[in-house]
Amino acid sequence: MIWVDYAILGIIGISVLVGALRGLIKEAFSLAVWVAAFLAAYQFSGGLAEMLDSYVTLPSARTALAFAGVFLAVLAVGGLLTFLAGKLVEKTGLSGTDRLLGGVFGTARGLILIVMLIMVAGFTPLPNDPWWEESGLLQSMLPLAETAAELLPESISQYLDFHPEAEAVETKA
Repeated sequence: MIWVDYAILGIIGISVLVGALRGLIKEAFSLAVWVAAFLAAYQFSGGLAEMLDSYVTLPSARTALAFAGVFLAVLAVGGLLTFLAGKLVEKTGLSGTDRLLGGVFGTARGLILIVMLIMVAGFTPLPNDPWWEESGLLQSMLPLAETAAELLPESISQYLDFHPEAEAVETKA
């Protein structure tokens, strides 16, 4: 194992720990709140930006302020709902099961995060570095990243390159 493998294990381990400490209900609510905050900001920030027209003259600042305002408002309300849901789980006595399932959720989140980091690295020269091929965990996660990359539009995925050395050897032959 090399440093990349330890970094991968660290990211997954921290995610599992956070998931287990918070529990599945809080983790699921939190994820839903972040998605809802983004969608609400995307959907409603235009209308709010128009209302701010007389207060903020610069259009880009007005749009950014409206987006951030809606996003933060939904996060605040969602945070309160997440807190209340967590208290409800504590009262029902299901906190042990909730924490166990939170650890499972954390494992999945950690794996998804690693796959996303590998995909981002595929847009850079990082796959040319020797450690990319030397890392056992990274190599075992590459098929997941390649599968996820198939979900991207062709206009984006064409720039992904997880195996630049192998392709260079194939073109020389």
